[in-house]
Amino acid sequence: MKKANQFLEYLSSHLLVGDGAMATLLYQQGVPIGVCYEELSLSKPNIVRNVHQAYYRAGARFIETNTFGAHREGLARYGLEDMVAKINLAAVKNARDAVGEDAFVFGSMGSITSGRVRQTKMEGYREQFEEQAIALLQGGADGLILETFLDLEELLLALEVIRPLTSLPIIAQLATIEVGRTRDGYSLTEAFQLLKQHQADVVGLNCRLGPLEILRSLEQTIVPDDILISVFPNAGRLGLSEGEYAYKSSPEYFAKCALQFRKQGVHLIGGCCGTSPEHIQMISEILEGLDPLPRKNPEKGLEDLKPRATIHEIDRKKPNIVDLVQKRHTVIVEWDSPRDLDIDIFLKGAAKLQEAGVDAITIADNSLATTRISNMAMGAILKNRLGIEPLVHITCRDRNLIGQQSHLMGLHALGIEQILVITGDPARFGDLPGSSSVFDVSSFDLIRMVKQLNEGLSFSGKILKQRARFVVGAAFNPHVRHFDAAVKRLEQKVEAGADFIMTQPVYDAESIHMIYEGTKYIPVPIFIGIMPLTSARNADFLHHEVPGIKLSESALKRIRMYQGEEARKEGVAMAKELLEVAMDYFNGIYLITPFHYYEMTAELADYVYQKRSNSAVFKCNP
Repeated sequence: MKKANQFLEYLSSHLLVGDGAMATLLYQQGVPIGVCYEELSLSKPNIVRNVHQAYYRAGARFIETNTFGAHREGLARYGLEDMVAKINLAAVKNARDAVGEDAFVFGSMGSITSGRVRQTKMEGYREQFEEQAIALLQGGADGLILETFLDLEELLLALEVIRPLTSLPIIAQLATIEVGRTRDGYSLTEAFQLLKQHQADVVGLNCRLGPLEILRSLEQTIVPDDILISVFPNAGRLGLSEGEYAYKSSPEYFAKCALQFRKQGVHLIGGCCGTSPEHIQMISEILEGLDPLPRKNPEKGLEDLKPRATIHEIDRKKPNIVDLVQKRHTVIVEWDSPRDLDIDIFLKGAAKLQEAGVDAITIADNSLATTRISNMAMGAILKNRLGIEPLVHITCRDRNLIGQQSHLMGLHALGIEQILVITGDPARFGDLPGSSSVFDVSSFDLIRMVKQLNEGLSFSGKILKQRARFVVGAAFNPHVRHFDAAVKRLEQKVEAGADFIMTQPVYDAESIHMIYEGTKYIPVPIFIGIMPLTSARNADFLHHEVPGIKLSESALKRIRMYQGEEARKEGVAMAKELLEVAMDYFNGIYLITPFHYYEMTAELADYVYQKRSNSAVFKCNP
């Protein structure tokens, strides 16, 4: 048996062939997607050993344990969080039993974030890295391979935790989503240097990209002279072929790329997702009898700059609603885009609201899950045709993370920078009840992710070359049984990065006072919601059927005394009385237009404007 302490000596003078994908082969052998593959080391050890043996027979002499996601958080998804030690110990034994004494067995440890949204606080991962590493080392692994880390900072944390536990070799591999750079913004030149400083013995790349893109990354990277390199590419990109998802790269192509990796000074070459024993056999055959070649670094690598040092901040030219509300009463009016293809009434109403002096028109994102013209499109029309500042809502319901980021990037390109992030009503309650509700993230998550765009980083952490400048609002519903709990949620939204708050409509002075007293310590502006009633039926509908809206008994009784146009006039009168109170407590006023009666909110906006002009004294939530 090769001794663990011989690994680095052997690797420095030999080309070593690694194994390929574990999950791919297990799936091909009938293990369904959705089960915990790592747990199979306990419940079905023979099937795991069969995979190891297949790679060993193909020529792999570097074997990884079936423990990529066998950390506490990964196993917790299957209710197995208390079996970390058992699973990792069993996995090392399975690999040892399956292969010959001439093979090195390394314990595989994957990223805990594992491809999810980039984390900002990773200190909680320390104990998880330590727990898994100790189990693998106790099981007798010849070393550890830390692989598929999208964020360099997480990989450095893992090394910081694990290096003091052992003198055995540690391989540190990053997974990049673009050529030459990590998700958290480091060039590979800088990343490899930092990995060396944190005492990684081998540095490399695996997963995400195929052979050619990983090769391009190495060609642009300056690797420290005295450190070894490993690569475990995917078998190309995953795509749909004849109705099934598959990886495209053939074993023959993979083997040819292995020769190119040799020219880049790589000593350890294996495969990741989509690779099979056939891929590994072709690598083994084409490299047989060849010695490694010395690494020749490029004269210049990618710039070793982190995102915050590379992004140019453009000065804001116009004050946004947060700037305005700190100085004076500021009015936002909600005027929803049409449900059909005729936009004439929308534009006519928007012009009337502009004439009344509103500071921004806010457009819902298919409110109540009812299909309307895109608020991005209507916002752009308002901005470009009428010079009105739009404030668009963004729900978590309708778009997955790809669509959300694309949507936000589109808003940025159009110069629409004021947004309101909300959860959104479930699709089954709207006009297309058979459609899906996405909800990839919560409103808290999405607020944080928008703020990440403001740092010049995509949701995945990729550098965007410019910073977005979104001013992000959050919603607040005061009409709940436990008001204090709602305020706590509001605090969390502000902590996530909300710049301002917009409340659901209120219909009595007592509620306005309650909101002020309960939120006056909140350090961002609050826009108090007011929506004029149009009829008794409208009032009953809002009170009994619309989530998040509650009317007082006095308001219900008062509007029931009127009908038709007289009811609408009374609704405006009631709203003006509320504005008298609201403007004493809040600078931010949020008027919601009922149905198509934009004349009502225009009258109310003008009322605020006149009242503001006649008084130099006002109060606001700080």
